[in-house]
This record gives sequence, structure tokens and C-alpha cells, in this order.
Amino acid sequence: MSDSLFPVAEAATEPAAPYRVLARKYRPMRFEDLVGQEPMVRTLANSFAAGRIHQAYILTGVRGVGKTTTARILARAFNYSVPGKIDRPSVDMPELGEHCQAILESRHVDVIEMDAASHTGIDDVREIIENARYRPVSARTKVYLIDEVHMLSKQAFNGLLKTLEEPPEHVKFLFATTEIDKVPITVRSRCIRFDLRRIESGPMVGHLTKICAAEGVTAEPEALALIARVAEGSVRDALSLLDQGIAHGGDGGVTALAIRDMLGLSDRGEIIALFERVMKGEIADALEIVRALHQAGADPADILIELAEFCHFVTRAKIALAATAEPAVSEIERERAQEFADKLTIGVLTRAWQILLKGVEDVRDSPRPLASAEMALIRLAYASDLPTPEEAIRKLTQASDGPRHAPPLASGGGGPRASMRLAATEPAPAPTATAPAPPPPAAVVPRLMGFEDVVALARAKRDIQLVQSLEREVRLARFEQGSIAFTPIEGAEPGLAQTLSRRLQEWTGERWMVALVAGSTTPTVRETAETREAERASNAASHPLVQKVLDRFKGARIVDVRRPEAAPSMTAGEADDEVGYADSGVDPADDV
Repeated sequence: MSDSLFPVAEAATEPAAPYRVLARKYRPMRFEDLVGQEPMVRTLANSFAAGRIHQAYILTGVRGVGKTTTARILARAFNYSVPGKIDRPSVDMPELGEHCQAILESRHVDVIEMDAASHTGIDDVREIIENARYRPVSARTKVYLIDEVHMLSKQAFNGLLKTLEEPPEHVKFLFATTEIDKVPITVRSRCIRFDLRRIESGPMVGHLTKICAAEGVTAEPEALALIARVAEGSVRDALSLLDQGIAHGGDGGVTALAIRDMLGLSDRGEIIALFERVMKGEIADALEIVRALHQAGADPADILIELAEFCHFVTRAKIALAATAEPAVSEIERERAQEFADKLTIGVLTRAWQILLKGVEDVRDSPRPLASAEMALIRLAYASDLPTPEEAIRKLTQASDGPRHAPPLASGGGGPRASMRLAATEPAPAPTATAPAPPPPAAVVPRLMGFEDVVALARAKRDIQLVQSLEREVRLARFEQGSIAFTPIEGAEPGLAQTLSRRLQEWTGERWMVALVAGSTTPTVRETAETREAERASNAASHPLVQKVLDRFKGARIVDVRRPEAAPSMTAGEADDEVGYADSGVDPADDV
């Protein structure tokens, strides 16, 4: 096996070896072969050069970014040895050492790999602790590599802590996990942590291009960009998709059309056309495009997801044009996104984003995905014709000057004059020299005539906590203009008097003196209201008609007494039918 990421083709005279998938065939063997992890490599190189090699490392990141592979390369660096040349830990490994091949193939006796998903208990960790006392058989360092370490049990983690903190000098621990938050902080604090990053589109496309050249496969740049976008930063996913694409394309190579057909994705040009039709309000044409994409094999949820991705790309183009310079994006797509960014406002784009995300949820939960996707696009087309909040406020402001200046609001129908609008809003009309703008109206200072007015003012200011305190915890002793005295009930909020004084000064512009006194027995506002409700219920219960109802329907009780002005208008013949009651023996949902 060659000491390179891209192995040399074997001689034709040798028997054909079993096929190895690309994700295994091109697995990195050196730190230089890792894609997109330069900060981690630089840190390790400096620590090895300074002799500051830690006892435990934990590698975290999403699937397929190289956690286990990096751990094996690190185990190789611990035990790197070339007879007669190098016999020390080193991250610079230009050739295979005497232990490298066995470590990379997971068969070295001193590099113990354990899958925590199938070895979760304390007994497995106890075996590690017992064996850690013995020196390595042939290598310099005994390495324990635990994959998916977050799946160890609580007892297993606790049993590992002491050995992890003070291991023998010949033992190193390497942990890999996709869910770092599930690893106890006591374990994380004993390890050097490296967060492996997702691979960006540019390095990913370059990596796939090198592999295609090594395999002798022709591949369209657009196809590789599509694979990089679908892989979402995972090298393993990208190589698996490339492997599948090579088999799908056959002699024709890897083409963008074949990749879209293989993955059931929509043509990017069709997605852009769909976005344009929907944002213009041409919903009939948009539904035809969706039907055509669905007939071609595209999933309705994927259509909305790709539409939302393009909406996000247009928003990025509007905010920062440099953010759209990605190798995975074609020049045509970049130009069209800039056209939309020049015409659509941020309000329209963010509203479209929210509607599309909600549409994706509806499609995934719906028994009729295509119908749900079409309804989401219809909502988007009709909502795009509505004014943005800024426009609505401006129009309402203009309408307050009189009906002559009130422009008509946009209709709710989707059509050619829907949201494909210019980003610039119309400036508000400036006051002319002959008709100066009227001065703003003076602020109205509320006049408080009683304590009930104070409670009402607090409710109007939406200070709910103060309203509840005034209603439940205050026994009023004296109320005068600018002065309030009350007795707080037991357990009342401390500092209520100071809070009330400060709020009243803010709201009225006048200074209010709020004092605490003892001995007031005046009922609180809530007690007064409850007393009034009890009196109303008692008066209602004494009514002859109500007494007849209570006598006839055993268990019935009065649950509400409505004021005459709050009751709906009714004729004399309907009055006898409008009697409400609650019977404990009858389900409230029944129609009695």
C-alpha cells in the first residue's frame, strides 16, 4: 500500500483485489492528507515539537469529517518509528514506520479500538483499567481509542475518571464523539478537545476532483459541486455519493443531470424559474413547474427546501455580495440571485423564508405531500402581494391625514404586481412651505381620581406584575392627589411602595408620595371584586326563575352572572332558553 492519499494503481499482472469503496480507499494516512482541518494540525505540530503531548484527546464533529481517522493518525504519531532514522513521537511522517501499517488497519496489539456503542458498561471500562497497568508489547505507547464515547454509561464514565486523570506514562487515550454535550464535563476537563470542522464547498470540490483524476473518471464540475452541497460538509458522505454517481453514470462519467436523477433533486434552473414565478405572483405557471418536477421524480419537500435555500442565497447576495462567491455555485445562479436581490426587499425575502419553512413542515406531516407543497406556494404568492410592516405603517400614517391622502392597500390576490417590487420604498411626502407640518400633539397626562384609576393605568401600561400586586396585596388607607398610603398584606412584594412611586412619576410626570401605614382593614381590590361577584350570584340565586331551574336540575349551580348590558339582544320568546348551568353529573361537552 502506498504512503499517500492517492495510491498508485497496482500492476496489471497481479490478481484483481476486492473492490474497496472510495471512503476507505482514500482514507487519509497522514496529517497532511486531512481536508479542511488545518488549525488542529497546526496545534498538534506545535505541541509535538515542544514535547507537550497530552495524555488524552477528545475529537468531536459531525459525521464523516474524520474523527476516527484522525485518532488513528494520532496513534500512529505517538508510535512513529523508522529503524535507523526516527524513533520519537512525530506528526511529520513522510514514510510508513514499523507500526504504521498495522495501526492504520486497526490490527495493532498496542492500539486498542473500542466501540462504545456496543461496550457501554462498567465491566468494559474495568478491563481497560486492568490492562492499562501493563506496558505495550512492541510499540512505544499503548493507545486506547474509544469511538462514540458519549454512549458509555454513567458508571463507566465514573470508573474511567481516575485512570484518565493519572494514567501510566505509557498510556494515551483518544476519544471520538458526535455528541460532545453527552460527555460528562468531568471527562471533558481531563482531555484536550478538538472540534473538527465541516468541509467547505471549495476544498470539498477540489478533493473530489483529485479522486476522480486518480480513478480515471470524468466528472463535470457542476456535478461535483452538487455532491459537495448535498454532503453538507461530510467527506464520507461526499465520497459515498461520488461512488454511487460513478456507478450510476457508467461510461458517461459523473454528470450533473445523472446526479440529480440519482438523488431525486430538481434542476437548479427550474428552481430559480419557480422562485421567479412565485415571487411575481404567477401561481399558475409556478404550479405547472412543480407538477413537472414531481413527475420527474423530485420530492415535494425537497422542492420547497431547495426553494428556501435559493431564497437564503438571494438574501445573502443582498446583504453581502462577497458571501455568494462559493465554488459550488454556478455563475448563472449567482447572476440571477443578484437580479432578485436588487428587486426584492429584506422584508419580502424573510417572509418568504418563513412561509417556505412552515411549508416544509406541513409537507412532511401531510398525507398529500404534493398538495401541501402547492398550497404553501399559493400562500407565498398571495402573501407576497401584502405590504411589508414598514409600508403598512407608512400607509396608515398617510391615511391619518385624511381620506384624500390614503393610498389603497394592495389586494390579496397574487398577480403580476405581486412581490417583485423594488427594494427602495417611496419617500414620505415632505411638508410644503405654504402648509407647514402641524406640531405633534402634546402628551396627555392621566388624571388619577382614585385607587382604581391607578390600577387601570398600570394595566394600560401593561405592567402585569404591578397590577397583580396592587389588586392582591394592598389595603388602601388614604388616597389623595399626589399621595397614597396603604397597608401591605402579609407576604406582599418587598419594595412595592418604591416601585409604585417610581412608576407613577414616570407615567404622570408628577411626584407621588407612597407611604406604608399599619392597621388598615380595607379590603383589597381583588377581595372587593370577589365580594361583588358573590353578591351578584346570591341575588341571581334568589330570582324565582333561577330557583325553579336549580330545584328541577339537581346538582346544578350558578357559574356566571352576566350584566344585562353584556348579554346579547334577544326576543321575549328566547329569554327562557338563555339559562346557563353546570351539572357535575353531566359532561360539559354534551349539548344539554
